[in-house]
Amino acid sequence: MKHLLKLLDLSGEEIEELLSIADQLKYEHHHDIPHPILAGKSLGMIFQKASTRTRVSFEVGMYQLGGKALFLSANDMQIGRGEAVQDTARVLSRYLDGIMIRTFAQSEVESLAQHGSIPIINGLTDFCHPCQVLADLMTIREFRGGLKGLKMCYVGDGNNMCNSLIVGALKTGMSMAAACPKGYEPDKAVLDFAAGYGERFLLTDQVLQAAAGADVLVTDVWASMGQEGEAEKRKKAFAGWQINDEMVAAAAPGTMVLHCLPAHREEEISAKVFEAHASEIFEEAENRLHAQKAVMVKLMGQKNENKYKL
Repeated sequence: MKHLLKLLDLSGEEIEELLSIADQLKYEHHHDIPHPILAGKSLGMIFQKASTRTRVSFEVGMYQLGGKALFLSANDMQIGRGEAVQDTARVLSRYLDGIMIRTFAQSEVESLAQHGSIPIINGLTDFCHPCQVLADLMTIREFRGGLKGLKMCYVGDGNNMCNSLIVGALKTGMSMAAACPKGYEPDKAVLDFAAGYGERFLLTDQVLQAAAGADVLVTDVWASMGQEGEAEKRKKAFAGWQINDEMVAAAAPGTMVLHCLPAHREEEISAKVFEAHASEIFEEAENRLHAQKAVMVKLMGQKNENKYKL
């Protein structure tokens, strides 16, 4: 594992290893056990999309690992003024030990990895959101003790979250049902991947069919960053596609509810269900920190650090 570009690149075993590293780092964090594994190392954070959780969790995580994180706004970089991605990659590779990028096009992340010589971490693209889904899977393992054999149901837009949840769930032994309105389905590359899992994957436009017997319900906002101009159109298209009491009742008893945040209460999720499952949702939010630290340790850590099985 040289980069984290998308979960499609990882095996189920590699995903589980990252989750186990994250568990250990979280335990040490909550027991005030220092782990300066990346002392003296620097992570460049390129933001072409704004963020709350991504910036704070990576910056704090790098600090807790003993390293330094540098915020690199696209507005302040030559890459934002027409410099070729491959040139930026080659220059930054001589200064930094790793790059996290949050941007629009998946091709830009792939290009950084192709032309640079340091680890690249995908902090989010329009195609996928691997760091968030690692945190989601970590949270499910915490609450349920494992992943294999569980059923996940995602309801809403077939966006970057949906794409990564499908891949992450199937690769770790879960079954997956995605309920998306017609015209808002997941990416074809993800559907082609999921087709290889047979009956363990279902794509439907019937929300209660997807939710039936689900151990985990997941949703996301109807209009993601960059889609603000479609907000009203999407509100009409997604009317009725809400995680609410009816959907929870259709799921398995004691179902978990997750949301990557920010949440728009009374749109994709009812305020009642959100608050009833707030402990899970905010544990999920915290786990962004630990999951991303695990990725940085795996990609940027010393290879003789046996404690983390590198």
